[in-house]
Parts: sequence; structure tokens; C-alpha cells
Amino acid sequence: MALKIDETCINCDMCEPECPNEAITFGAEIYEIASDKCTECVGHYDEPQCTLVCPIDCIEPDPELVEDKQTLQEKFNRIYQLS
Repeated sequence: MALKIDETCINCDMCEPECPNEAITFGAEIYEIASDKCTECVGHYDEPQCTLVCPIDCIEPDPELVEDKQTLQEKFNRIYQLS
């Protein structure tokens, strides 16, 4: 599933530069993750880099966007136009 940043985000700027898919941007009040770009780092790393650097653990799976590893890999392939 894609990840999301909850309202406890303190805008520390740690997650945005770590996202290899450029899925994290500053929103109206806090950072946001674009679900169409988030692969939970599948295709790049073994685990989501944003969750590793977040000092307050405000990044969590989005229960409304359930995706298994295969679906995340397919999304990665689409983003990078791989067959």
C-alpha cells in the first residue's frame, strides 16, 4: 500500500529528499505523499526510506490504498517505463 503522512508531522524536511520517486512534497500544512508515485521504495530499497529517517514516526501505511509487493513493483515499472 502507499504510505501517508499523518497530522503529527513537524515539517522537519527529512523525508522529502530521501524519496527516490519524488512522491513527497510540501502540502498546504504538512508534507504529503502522492499515492500514484509511492512504491514504498520497491524497486529502489528493501524498505521505505522516509520511514527510516522520520524522527517522529508519522509516516504509516494508507489503509485506503492497499497494494501488495507485486502491485508496487508494477507501479515502479510504470513510473520508470520498464516492461
